[in-house]
Amino acid sequence: MRAITVKPGQAGSVRLDDRPEPEVPDGCALIEAVALGVCGTDIEIIAGDYGWAPEGEDRLILGHESLGRVVRAPEGSDLKTGDLVVGVVRRPDPVPCAACAGGEWDMCRNGLYTEHGIKQVNGYGAERYALEPDFAVKIDPALGILGVLLEPTSVVAKAWDHTLRIGARSRTWKPRTVLVTGAGPVGLLAALIGRQKDLEVHVLDQVTSGPKPQLVADLGATYHSGGPGVIDQLKPDIVLECTGADVLVMAAIVAAGRDSIVCLAGVSSGGRKVDFDVGGFNRSAVLGNDVVFGSVNANKAHYQAAAEALARADKGWLGRLISRRVPLDRWREAFTRQDGDVKVILQFGAAA
Repeated sequence: MRAITVKPGQAGSVRLDDRPEPEVPDGCALIEAVALGVCGTDIEIIAGDYGWAPEGEDRLILGHESLGRVVRAPEGSDLKTGDLVVGVVRRPDPVPCAACAGGEWDMCRNGLYTEHGIKQVNGYGAERYALEPDFAVKIDPALGILGVLLEPTSVVAKAWDHTLRIGARSRTWKPRTVLVTGAGPVGLLAALIGRQKDLEVHVLDQVTSGPKPQLVADLGATYHSGGPGVIDQLKPDIVLECTGADVLVMAAIVAAGRDSIVCLAGVSSGGRKVDFDVGGFNRSAVLGNDVVFGSVNANKAHYQAAAEALARADKGWLGRLISRRVPLDRWREAFTRQDGDVKVILQFGAAA
């Protein structure tokens, strides 16, 4: 079978390989790939920035945003042949820490977790793979290939879950205005969930043309282009920062409204220094009861919440998030960014 593989830490090592058929341990399902979403993490692994191969191997099968179809399901599981499923990315550490033992591997405390297609476990970028039923999330068949959006949606479902749980510290906190920074797939899906919660949603991005402004408008949200001054003007109750851009991170944690919650969901590259008034921030945060926290990955409950959010969403709108569908034979095109890209997927087969 064919699989997209890379030698972690070695730029330019990505290739389409012939690999043996997967071993399917007892209790696991055999899955055939339908589609694979491409994100910045994949691009960075291909560039050699990070990534870890499985123990004893020098190459890693890429891919963590999966969509597959069950070919063979183990007896006693809730899976059946033909089900469309998404594989959870992270696996709990073998110790396990208290968080992993409690099913919250997204909150792993010792860093010994593994991640498919990223850290020490082969990914879903192969024509067939084995999947444990406990880490398979079934999607609404009506979504079809749009189910490939489930993993990035799970990330923002967690961000929303934790934001609102933090907000519950106050019995009277009733958020109204939300600002999402970044109109990439994660930002747009964060905005989608915000609108499903009937909140006033604003999205800030730097582009003024292409599909993003209309995608935001069609959600019933407001699109802004330009600099971080928008944050100071809006004084939002909630900021979901989805870019990792230094200037937006700094503006978000300084300029949000009183009793605000800022969720940092974008990962910065690091290595850059900016001037920051620590004392001023401390004074503002303390006197304003503000919260700034980080959020990454997702557990099974967040995947399920994401599946529900996608099932409720307008399918036409979701379809417009997928700007390019690249067949496996032209796989290199999927990992080359083009103007107007929102979400690019590598298509292995038909969803129906």
